[in-house]
Amino acid sequence: MTIHRPGLPEDLPPGQVLWARWALLAAVEATAEKEQTPSHHRIGRWIDEAGLHWDDAGCTWWILSDRGEGRFVLYGEDESSDVKWHEPPVDMLAGAPNWLPYEELRDRLEGNELGCVYWYENGAWSRASYPDTLQDDGLDCGVSCFVDRGRLLGELEDHIDDSGDGPSADSLLADAEEGRLEPRALMERLRPVDPDGDPRDLPAVARSLARAGFAERAAAQ
Repeated sequence: MTIHRPGLPEDLPPGQVLWARWALLAAVEATAEKEQTPSHHRIGRWIDEAGLHWDDAGCTWWILSDRGEGRFVLYGEDESSDVKWHEPPVDMLAGAPNWLPYEELRDRLEGNELGCVYWYENGAWSRASYPDTLQDDGLDCGVSCFVDRGRLLGELEDHIDDSGDGPSADSLLADAEEGRLEPRALMERLRPVDPDGDPRDLPAVARSLARAGFAERAAAQ
């Protein structure tokens, strides 16, 4: 799937699918050390009470928050975005529903650290209207790693032990996307050592999967 510049709502997969893909990578990268690191010092993908995070500690940060009842909000910034520099100013919250985390978003706006906001409800993504002169909102550089399924699958395969019998990385990803992934099925296929050479922290992986709601989603099937 290609993301336009600036992004279009239809560039994004359904909210539940985006959540599942992002959460899967956050889980396989989870460690107790990362959990204990303050959010503003963390790097990579992780999940906490605010939702799913992606931060490279440099030019991009993003958050996907599950607001319940099939609603999600995606917000963040990449250095490629020119939304906050555009003249006349772009109101990123124009037409937004009342269930967004407005206190957080307005704090980000006041700090001049927000590049775009997308929200998902009733099975579709939306965002504020952009002027024709806006070149980019950062969505492509920011979240293409979750939108491009092939790219994401390649990352997941680095964590999966494909020796012996068991589900492939592709089938595990499909189960997650369809809401039927059982955490144990993933954990039994993880390599004992992650791609960086560190021991796999399975308790942290389990906690991340639980925070993402995979156990509840599988039980509801």
